[in-house]
Amino acid sequence: MTLSRKAACNTHGQDSSYFLGWQEYEKNPYDESNNLNGIIQMGLAENQLCFDLLESWLAENPDVAGFRNGGESIFRELALFQDYHGLPSFKNAMVQFMAEIRGNKVSFNPDNLVLTAGATSANETLIFCLADPGEAFLLPTPYYPGFDRDLKWRTGVEIVPIQCTSSNGFRITAPALEAAYQLAQKRNLKVKGVLVTNPSNPLGITLTRHELTLLLNFVGAKGIHLISDEIYSGTVFSSPNFVSVMEVLVDRSHVMKSELWNRVHIVYSLSKDLGLPGFRVGAIYSNDPMVVAAATKMSSFGLVSSQTQYLLSAMLSDKEFAKNYIVENRKRLKNRHAMLVRGLRKTGIPCLESNAGLFCWVDMRHLLSSNTFEAEMDLWKKIVYDVGLNISPGSSCHCVEPGWFRVCFANMSEDTLELAIQRIASFVNNTTSSSENSDGFSRHFSSKNSRRKSSLTNWVFRLSFHDRERER
Repeated sequence: MTLSRKAACNTHGQDSSYFLGWQEYEKNPYDESNNLNGIIQMGLAENQLCFDLLESWLAENPDVAGFRNGGESIFRELALFQDYHGLPSFKNAMVQFMAEIRGNKVSFNPDNLVLTAGATSANETLIFCLADPGEAFLLPTPYYPGFDRDLKWRTGVEIVPIQCTSSNGFRITAPALEAAYQLAQKRNLKVKGVLVTNPSNPLGITLTRHELTLLLNFVGAKGIHLISDEIYSGTVFSSPNFVSVMEVLVDRSHVMKSELWNRVHIVYSLSKDLGLPGFRVGAIYSNDPMVVAAATKMSSFGLVSSQTQYLLSAMLSDKEFAKNYIVENRKRLKNRHAMLVRGLRKTGIPCLESNAGLFCWVDMRHLLSSNTFEAEMDLWKKIVYDVGLNISPGSSCHCVEPGWFRVCFANMSEDTLELAIQRIASFVNNTTSSSENSDGFSRHFSSKNSRRKSSLTNWVFRLSFHDRERER
């Protein structure tokens, strides 16, 4: 064998239907000019709604974009070696932006910030700092499929699900937390913490103050850590407003010098709020100096370039721009979200009521042939191949109920989203009239993709149910 055990192990998660849908999209991507019958990418949580604001700022600040200061080039200064762990100007701008998103109800100390190459690196770095191989973190379901890669693959840490259901809108409860903890105990796993996404990916909902208090009480009682991944904090477009775990923690002033104060950590990134995933800018925020020191050392393997830091420090330090961007971004997300929800509702497809994110959690249980994950996979394949939409099945997010799907809406034009809605409406109409694939469009996709679809079946089912059995 030429690969190491680590490189060859199958815990990366790349066999998930979440990533498989991306692969199928890349083989036949929809293009408004060149490939009208291609697959529309609705599995990518990317924010492309405010690029005009970013580009306008760059046009108005040519010195920054050209790496000049006062008309003089600073390219050499930025290109040569320096402390890539964080330019002070950028760290200051970053914490100010984080505070602005939270309505300035809480402030952040730049000395507690560790820069990383995106939230992926931030989450993995925190896991490396807080847990040893074979130990566990509890995660509420459904959760972002990439966590199976980010938290487990290289760290050797296990994920134990906190089972949340549609009966209460997938909210976290005390019994569900305790059940997950006891399940870990039965599996002889030492629990080191709980990780939540707030706002939730894939649900698109913010955690309530009650849930955050519940989580703090739980980790406090168990003596474990809480990681709050707040990468979508700036995408909250409707009430209730976003409440950061740090805000709840600060309100409990009696814990500010306790062990709990040092066991709450935040992950953030500019990938979703600013729509800059290609810039690879993430951050860890922790009140524990030892965690900050350890994470800073580990961040050497995933640094943010000084050129990127310089450009963004200037952009985020423009307080008027930052404030206006946050307001306009929320407005556009709200309008786009409403467009998708309204379009799906007309076809008889409901969505979980949500107030944040770049996606909707869509209920297609009534379209399943049976209440099984096999039926969910069958429906998902029809939507990918026959309808031409890449969406993410709930099973890839470890949802315990078949028939839920994550559908993204912010990574495409309004016209493309309208076309996607038309496609799903046509599919639903054909399905309910028991005449699937009767129209020319569906026949085109069915014949073109039938061979790929049949070769895919065993692979997807094998992974989906292997993972589900492993969680029991």
